[in-house]
Amino acid sequence: MVRIRRYFWNVLLGLDQFLSVLTGGDPDETVSSRVGKAAVAGSRMGLALEWCLDHVFGAGHCRSSIEPDEGGGKVVPW
Repeated sequence: MVRIRRYFWNVLLGLDQFLSVLTGGDPDETVSSRVGKAAVAGSRMGLALEWCLDHVFGAGHCRSSIEPDEGGGKVVPW
């Protein structure tokens, strides 16, 4: 059972990172991390996306998902 859960978690994480890449992000960074960084920087797009994602995944989700060591390979900033 643990292996199956881990498998599905890995698939979801891969899809999250793929969505980040499709929108111009770094291949190793999640959408939530990108949005959290953009919101902290005061980006309007980041703040709007943060509001949406935090309503789905819980308050503070995006900012707690920030990966400081990822994002150097992004093409499109938010």
